[in-house]
Amino acid sequence: MLAPVRAGAAIQPTTTLAAQTGNNTSAANSFTSLPDGNLGAGNISKLDIHSLLYPGATTKIYAHLVPWFGGKNHMNVGYSSTNPQQVHRQVEDMVSRGIEGVIIDWYGPGTSEDTATKLIMAEAEQHPGFTFSVMVDKGAIAHAGCGTCSAQQALIDELNYIARTYYGSPAYMHWGGRPMVTNFDLDVHFTIDWNAVRSAIAGNPALIFQHSPGFTHAQTSGSYSWVILSTDYGMSYLSGFYNTGLAHSSENAYGAAYKGFNDSLASWGTHRVMGQQCGQTWLQTFNKINSMYNSSRQLDALQLVTWNDYEEGTELETGIDNCLTISASLSDGKLQWSVQGNENTVDHYTVFVSTDGQNLMELAQAGAGNHSINLGSYSLPAGNYTVYVQAVGKPVFRNRMSGEVHYRSSGTSKGSGIRVGTSPSTLTLTAGQSANLQISVTAVGTNVSAPVALACSNLPAGASCVFSPSSVTPGHGTATATLTITAGKTSASKLPRAPVYVLWLPMFGFAGMFLLESRKLRKLALATLLGALLLLLCACGGGASPGASIASQSVAQGTYAITVSGSSNSLQNSTTLTLNIR
Repeated sequence: MLAPVRAGAAIQPTTTLAAQTGNNTSAANSFTSLPDGNLGAGNISKLDIHSLLYPGATTKIYAHLVPWFGGKNHMNVGYSSTNPQQVHRQVEDMVSRGIEGVIIDWYGPGTSEDTATKLIMAEAEQHPGFTFSVMVDKGAIAHAGCGTCSAQQALIDELNYIARTYYGSPAYMHWGGRPMVTNFDLDVHFTIDWNAVRSAIAGNPALIFQHSPGFTHAQTSGSYSWVILSTDYGMSYLSGFYNTGLAHSSENAYGAAYKGFNDSLASWGTHRVMGQQCGQTWLQTFNKINSMYNSSRQLDALQLVTWNDYEEGTELETGIDNCLTISASLSDGKLQWSVQGNENTVDHYTVFVSTDGQNLMELAQAGAGNHSINLGSYSLPAGNYTVYVQAVGKPVFRNRMSGEVHYRSSGTSKGSGIRVGTSPSTLTLTAGQSANLQISVTAVGTNVSAPVALACSNLPAGASCVFSPSSVTPGHGTATATLTITAGKTSASKLPRAPVYVLWLPMFGFAGMFLLESRKLRKLALATLLGALLLLLCACGGGASPGASIASQSVAQGTYAITVSGSSNSLQNSTTLTLNIR
């Protein structure tokens, strides 16, 4: 949640309705939705794509880009790939989504794709940390400029051209100190001796091939996966690719994430279609990665298939349609909203307030699964307001804005107390992992001078939560704490080792027993010593071997709604944290 508006304070707009609903991508403003599933230019979530990966992921995320638009051989998407301003907009857009580089579908020296690649190189050099690399397309062989030479010689000439032209850029993509080059379908269409190619090219590039066989290809440094049409949306293919990559851990594995496929508008298309499922296909590709990799078994890189292949319906530039709508209403000062569609495509909701319906101020945020706030608790100055609720999508999904809701404030708070919020509002963990998030406690219409005790409930069996500190005092403002969530701690706790002197005591006892003259007394002493020995051993580990451990309970996979609450005397409030266990 955001801090509340102070009583009598003027609304300070931070954005506009046009900005929150207009095109915020690098797609042309003129681009409209197509029947192959590509969305028209609009407003999408710019949350970091890394947030869809498993906790602790170090995976690099790259976008596959096709730089051939603006010519006669491809559809009109409203821009030219050789326009420097468009290239600038695309790199800026990629960076804003957490993308760390671009892999360029390249068609040979002197082509328009080569011109676009040089522009991308210049732009990447202006964005520290953003990299680029070249994919030699099968179509590049015809543009090598070596006359009637063989495909193998043409490839050698082109790889040497790439080395001369691009490897020297500080923005060129490297793996293990070597420039990275990949290719598309060269082995499918040509016979190439890769050992001979390796001996004839400069720069010692890391050659990346395709699909599972790419890991055992001659001269390979790794392989990449792609969008493969199947009834299970490519999941079996991806499982096979990732399993093969894990078995060749010394090589680079490039995973794939995609929204679907539809080539019905391509001049070369054969009406192949794999549906987007209103965004579920996109989420499934990440779920597949998260089911096979974790912080101790990392996926090297992820290639988004694709940034802008509009003709095959895989483009992510305009975002993904989640087929979701949101509507809002007001009842006795309580703002409520409902959604139609898959809420698992929503990251959170943002409530905006406006005095003119156009210039907006962010008033509050609520996690997915929450559908109301009390406007009366925000102490808005007296007057008439227009309120909107935006469903902010998970990364790359289309953001959706509700219609306007009219609200009149009397200028006094209808309630005072505290408000608890979490950042982020959704957390994804695998068993055995922990993660931190920030808890905020905000005073609403009052001074909270007493400590607010923090607690969490509805945790799944095997999970735990710890606050640091365990209570906060917000005063007139906001105070924060760190919440650590642990899912199924797998580290075992050691049982204490029995001290050596425990074994000495009964030995002295046995020796003294034989000094007793009465047989009856000796039997009684023996029983007493044996009982004492048993009690000592139980107290020191029950006779378990040194280092014995007790495994704690694991957490079942699933999605859980965790209640995070704060209380101080009569003041209480809570919020919901969505916990995904994978």
